[in-house]
Amino acid sequence: MRSRLSRCFWLLLLCYCFLSRRAAAAPRLPVRAVNLGGWLVTEGWILPSLFDGIPNKDLLDGTQLQFKSVTQDGFVAAEKGGGAGLVANRSQASGWETFKLWRINETTFNLKVFGNQFVGVQSDGSVVATAMSPGKSETFRLVRNAGQNRMRIMAANGLFLQANKDSSVTGDYGKSTSWGDDDPSVFAVTRVTGLQGEYQICNGYGTAKATPILKNHWSTYIVEDDFRFISENGLTAVRIPVGWWIASDPSPPAPYVGGSLQTLDKAFKWAEEYNLGVIIDLHAAPGSQNPFEHSASKDGSQDWGTSAANIAQTVQVIDFLASRYAASPSLLAVELLNEPLAPRASLESLKTYYRDGYNAVRKHSSEAYVIMSNRLSSPDPTELLEFAGGLPKAVVDVHYYVLFNSMFDTFTVQQNIDFIKTNYSSALSTVTKQNGPLTFVGEWVAEWQVPNATKEELKMFANTQMDVYGKATFGWAYWTLKNVNNHWSMEWMIKNGYIS
Repeated sequence: MRSRLSRCFWLLLLCYCFLSRRAAAAPRLPVRAVNLGGWLVTEGWILPSLFDGIPNKDLLDGTQLQFKSVTQDGFVAAEKGGGAGLVANRSQASGWETFKLWRINETTFNLKVFGNQFVGVQSDGSVVATAMSPGKSETFRLVRNAGQNRMRIMAANGLFLQANKDSSVTGDYGKSTSWGDDDPSVFAVTRVTGLQGEYQICNGYGTAKATPILKNHWSTYIVEDDFRFISENGLTAVRIPVGWWIASDPSPPAPYVGGSLQTLDKAFKWAEEYNLGVIIDLHAAPGSQNPFEHSASKDGSQDWGTSAANIAQTVQVIDFLASRYAASPSLLAVELLNEPLAPRASLESLKTYYRDGYNAVRKHSSEAYVIMSNRLSSPDPTELLEFAGGLPKAVVDVHYYVLFNSMFDTFTVQQNIDFIKTNYSSALSTVTKQNGPLTFVGEWVAEWQVPNATKEELKMFANTQMDVYGKATFGWAYWTLKNVNNHWSMEWMIKNGYIS
């Protein structure tokens, strides 16, 4: 009898521990979370050293260049922005004078123009921007003059582009060069901007080199001890950005490399160990829902939502993720899409996707929250409230920064704090309705444009945000846990006493 009672006791104890662990892994709302940005979706500004080994790393996919003829003293332009020939006669450079790179290897590229056509050389040597997709005649080798911002552009026929006296650009120059101002095949080059996202790092290194580099990054950048640190410092959840290619792991389409899914599996294991909730955040959708590197855009184009096909593909990604992690006690929420940009991502297409994505999650879990991100640049922050309010456990995500707008450039310490207390507090109240969906400040940071701020001033700024965003009914998440820029690193902010 005693042996039987003993077995029953231990069985009940094990059941209690298991159920307690499951309950503890689902944090109470509102959550205090941190984003694990720059981990499974690359953002070069978070950890620039990841790109150090790429040859010509300033010429990655999506880099925008402007070419000025040294002989004609004019910028090269695609007439009409595309669909016609190239000329070299512009005194100033803007959209038509800017060319986006599609990288084939470290020296060979396609050149994409404003109207999304590609530059090519025809059989008579004329240079036009008419191809809607690049082929051999749209392939160019960029030859750099070491130490100077000068280039020659070699066409597939082995000849160089040149700017002629009549302002036309032709691909028929075969002479060598001394890189002087008298050479019509020499162009002064201005790099306008570039991208450092997942597409750029994978295609920049190439699959063979990118695979070990990214696998090492995934296994060392965020580790189990980070989850312990997060848990011990009063945070209750992590928001993990992922890319759409994770659903095709271990063999995602080129140029992406496999291994991120296995890393996400480990993250769930660690979250269960330290009683943390996990918010899976689809940060990068097929076709890119915004033109930024964090959506894994190839060249700054935004094509997500323009067809039923990429919406359906995105739903499949959500279905895959919900199916894989529904049984985990740490699955707190699935965020269907991060920061879709209006108006390119239309409200109609977004609602279609959010409805189908919500149903995909519900097919596998009745408990997980489903988060729907507000559109960037939308004039109406309440546009999702009626739609999401009719769906159980739906959440609307808003992001609040006092950055990325010139009006913040001259704000004082008190003006920043007042803006949080007044403007963002009011904005949050506007979307937080009694019978509406839950609200989530999915991204915020204790960074601003105030020069030479003291530690106490920055602490006040951080505390003000936590107080205001703490009124969000689902919670908030700091961007991000680790970053080479100290204020963007919650780990650094906590360890150095700025955030408690």
